[in-house]
Amino acid sequence: MTINPDHWQPAASIDNLRQRAAIVAKIRTFFADRDVMEVDMPLMSQCAVSDPFIDTIETRYADYVGAESYPLYLQTSPEYAMKRLLAAGSGAIYQLGKAFRNGESGSRRHNPEFTMLEWYRPDFNDQMLMDEVEALVCPILGFEAVERQSYAQIFQQYLGFDPHSVSLNQLVAETRQHIDIDLNDDDRDTWLNLLMSHVIEPKMTERNAVFVYDYPASQAALAQVRVDAEGRPVAARFELFVKGIELANGYHELTDAEEQKRRLLSDQKVRSQLGLPQRPLEMRLVSALRAGIPDCAGVALGVDRLIMLALGVASIQEVIAFPVERA
Repeated sequence: MTINPDHWQPAASIDNLRQRAAIVAKIRTFFADRDVMEVDMPLMSQCAVSDPFIDTIETRYADYVGAESYPLYLQTSPEYAMKRLLAAGSGAIYQLGKAFRNGESGSRRHNPEFTMLEWYRPDFNDQMLMDEVEALVCPILGFEAVERQSYAQIFQQYLGFDPHSVSLNQLVAETRQHIDIDLNDDDRDTWLNLLMSHVIEPKMTERNAVFVYDYPASQAALAQVRVDAEGRPVAARFELFVKGIELANGYHELTDAEEQKRRLLSDQKVRSQLGLPQRPLEMRLVSALRAGIPDCAGVALGVDRLIMLALGVASIQEVIAFPVERA
């Protein structure tokens, strides 16, 4: 990669950076008023995220000059460390800081280094946390309220079928009607995710803000699984979309240590099947859950995207002083 020394000026205007600073100050005031403690988790860890669809950036560390180095991983989220704090008795906590992901460049919504707001509320469920997310973002974005639709309702609205009961063959046929894709996959979630990202989200651009909740149980990630009003198992999680852009992802958090271990190992197996690196799993999280973590809900929110939407600009590069330059 060649760096042009003449390109020294910030990508964002100074006015945008002033507005960014004001929004960040509002976020900190929001949590101070609610007695939620700010914490500062490490950016590097000996362990990496297990999610097969998130690529961790690896670095090397040596204890002294000339010593053999070993890998450390830039954190994609402070989640694992924050849950260890919850198990230690921290109470309600939030972090406003940097996160890092490979493959997060080349579009107006991504930068490999980005600012994430993540917080955890003991004694909250996902519905209660949606209320708090709404209270935070509406004044910043100038909205009165956030709409709410279940995953089933939004598929019915835009595609006309129930995503929980539709057959795999119908999912494949529906996807190929909308997307020119050469793919063979017997995982229903692959096709549901394609329809969500390529068909539904683009149709949501005319709507201000929408919470989508009660995802399929197979998409629980680190959320609890519960039964919905129709008697179906669903993931106790939500995503917030603003103008069709995913802004936040929240869970009624999994607290079962053995289920957490099972999901970590399952992710590792999928990574192996996909030919992805086998990185150390964060088993300290499992130990923390065994010690006892309070029933809680947590959410991660993309701050750069929030500020982009609040300022009405086209790209997060317009609200980041120095985004990573592409080779």
